[in-house]
This record gives sequence, structure tokens and C-alpha cells, in this order.
Amino acid sequence: MRKRNRHVSVWMNEQEYRHLKKQAELAGLGIDPFLRVLAAGVQLRPRPPDTYAALLRELSAIGNNVNQIAYWANATKGIGKAEIAEAAALVRQAWRMVKETL
Repeated sequence: MRKRNRHVSVWMNEQEYRHLKKQAELAGLGIDPFLRVLAAGVQLRPRPPDTYAALLRELSAIGNNVNQIAYWANATKGIGKAEIAEAAALVRQAWRMVKETL
């Protein structure tokens, strides 16, 4: 037996339907699940871009590299210009990726 036993039919013009379909796609849902979530009163946010996961992995790797440089600087009580330049380059790279994604 079906879990959902009530059917709702709604007439829309082409513009309304395109808007509904676009909103559902932005949320990463089909039209039926999108309408159910809205009816339940849940606040929906747009699905993150496909590059978002890659960006998070890259930012994590950059953070690990900067952390290793900081650990090395604390352990040896000094840090060279090359290491500072590398850390700065990693941070600039991270900012570029964030700006490209958003």
C-alpha cells in the first residue's frame, strides 16, 4: 500500500511552471519532493555548485600545508622567506578558488 494516498493537482501557466521547475532544480530536488518539503515548512537553500566538494578538499589540503609550515617554524624557532612565500601563495590560491566558485 502507498504511504501517500492523497493526490493534489495544480494548474499553472508556462511561466509559473518554469519557475517551479527552476526552484526545484536549484534545491537539487524533483518537483514532487520539492513541493512536499515546502508544504512541510522547511527552509530550502540552493544546492552548492558541483565544484564545492573539490574546493573544500583543496582548502583542507592548503590548511594542512600551512599548519605544517607553522609547526616547523615553531619547532625550529624560525621560518625562511621561501616558506612564508609558499604559505602566502597557498592562501592566494585558496581565495582565487573561493571567488571562482561563488
